[in-house]
Amino acid sequence: GKAVNVRSASNYIYTNKIVSCKDKEYDSYTHYLHNLSYDSNTLSFGRQLSMDSDLDSESELMFVISQLIYVLSLENDRKWETKSKFAPFVIQLFVLVGSMDLDSQPKPESQFMSLIKTAISLGSSDSDSDPDSLWLGSLATEMMSLISSVESGLGPKKLELESEPEFMLLIDDMKCYCCYKHLDETFYYCWACDFAIRFTCVQKQPDLSVDHMKWHRHTLSLFPTQTPFTCSVCALRHSKGPLYICPPCDFAVHQRCFNLPQVIRISRHPHRISFTTSFDQGDLYCAICRRSIDNDYGGYSCIKDGCLYATHSRCGTQRNVWDGKELEGEPEEVEEDVEPFVRISNGIIQHFSHEHHHLRLDENTDRDYDENKLCQACITPIYFGNFYSCMQCDYILHQTCANFSRKMHHPIHPHLLTLVNYEGVVKDTERACSACPWFCTTGFVYECNEEGCYFQLHVQCSAISEPLIRENHMHLLFLTSKAREDRGCYVCRGSRQSNTRQTFNCIDEECYFSLCYGCASLPQAVRYKHDKHMLSLTYGDETSNMAYWCEACEGKINLKEGFYMCDENCCVTLHITCMLGKDLYLKPGSSLIYKAVHVLSNNHHMSRPICSKCKKRCPQKILFKYSGLIACSIS
Repeated sequence: GKAVNVRSASNYIYTNKIVSCKDKEYDSYTHYLHNLSYDSNTLSFGRQLSMDSDLDSESELMFVISQLIYVLSLENDRKWETKSKFAPFVIQLFVLVGSMDLDSQPKPESQFMSLIKTAISLGSSDSDSDPDSLWLGSLATEMMSLISSVESGLGPKKLELESEPEFMLLIDDMKCYCCYKHLDETFYYCWACDFAIRFTCVQKQPDLSVDHMKWHRHTLSLFPTQTPFTCSVCALRHSKGPLYICPPCDFAVHQRCFNLPQVIRISRHPHRISFTTSFDQGDLYCAICRRSIDNDYGGYSCIKDGCLYATHSRCGTQRNVWDGKELEGEPEEVEEDVEPFVRISNGIIQHFSHEHHHLRLDENTDRDYDENKLCQACITPIYFGNFYSCMQCDYILHQTCANFSRKMHHPIHPHLLTLVNYEGVVKDTERACSACPWFCTTGFVYECNEEGCYFQLHVQCSAISEPLIRENHMHLLFLTSKAREDRGCYVCRGSRQSNTRQTFNCIDEECYFSLCYGCASLPQAVRYKHDKHMLSLTYGDETSNMAYWCEACEGKINLKEGFYMCDENCCVTLHITCMLGKDLYLKPGSSLIYKAVHVLSNNHHMSRPICSKCKKRCPQKILFKYSGLIACSIS
């Protein structure tokens, strides 16, 4: 498909006599386009071509124009609004370039540069909502550099290849000095000062003085400096952005702090919180990062009388806790609390997930354990405790699962979540839980209903709250991770972590223990079919001289990775995967991926089937079947 589009574009250029494409040059075009990654992080693709071929500046310019045509011709996941904006620009560009001899004119940039700048501004204006506009704006920027090289007669400059790899590794963590956005488009960079600024920010002259009565009663003056100053609004001390000051009042504020909201609602607290320039209370700690708050600087506090909840300015406006909405002047919405069931009589309910039958509460604690009897909400066995069972079929729910609220706010997501029963639902795509690595395919799931947001949680993950208490660790654990922060799990070393990388962290200064949602949501106590006692989840000491062996697979247990151990003196120990399985929360009899992959129980065979991939017998509690092939795990 790419070759056809490129050939059509090249033929169009050739027949209009804009540039004469030699066979060698045409091969370079097609080869390069086949290997080009159309991504906003692609830097200086025109210059890269000049390193790989002997094209002159005019031919190189035409190559960039052909790229623009190629992008406009794409139909896969492209927005037609973007194309419609750039199409007139391309037509004018062809007419203009076709009528001029770039090598003979001393200053060809007047009308040509005007068109290029128009394209850049169009690309920059929609860069947040449309990645195509962003890429096309960068493409136009490259054209500008190429025409400048024609004007100077020096040709395009090559990148310093010896330093480029290290620089590329740093781009993901770098931000623009002015707007503090990540460098995901064209930008300028100073190696000596480690200073970066986006191309769009260069076009905007900073205000030398501003009147911001929201933050200060006096006029504030721009103070260009590389010396770190403590911001009176966010209390952070750095020199990573423009600073405005009022010398008489000893007031300083970062330019980006001008946009901090006054009243917000965050996922970590049920009430609204409002900005305050200082705190009157005594020793306060930020409820998000768990560090002390300096009373002389700004932050957020709860608007409810008697509530001492407080956060730092930047902690309270992190994207993983705040939805980005300013609520000043907005009336508080009363969220309707919908009960998950209707109580019919004492011990009998009608649950929303099983409306056609009634459920009866079973309080028998002496029942026999059956590992194949699964709760239909969390898809785990009834290890202990009360549960509801259907009076007419085998549908059962843990008592705690039956009481899950229909709506909830979760600490790691800023939007309201709705409880959904995935039983019998065929989805257009299979997605994992946003907190742990396992699929949300069957059972109860909390999902976000905001447009374009695909956040979802297993009910196991939704039930975990801070502070998290674990008998295996002496300190309390809190959700102190910031957005984009990557902290590894102390127990699983990342094998049970989701892409969000959220962890419960110990706040003791000398302790670096952290626990991911995948490990934190594992059941703390389980039953094993060959032991009448309860088994507890244990994290052993790796320096211990004791050796433990798994009761199921007879393999040695790594104490630091966690394992299940009998509470009594039976000496029964099990790997977590041997006890629970490798792919959790999948119900036998369900299907994945448009019902193409079937989940089957592996506990009802005289001899376990052989996996089609690893050629070994499937050891897990469930297996997967696809077109006659057998697999022992999703992976």
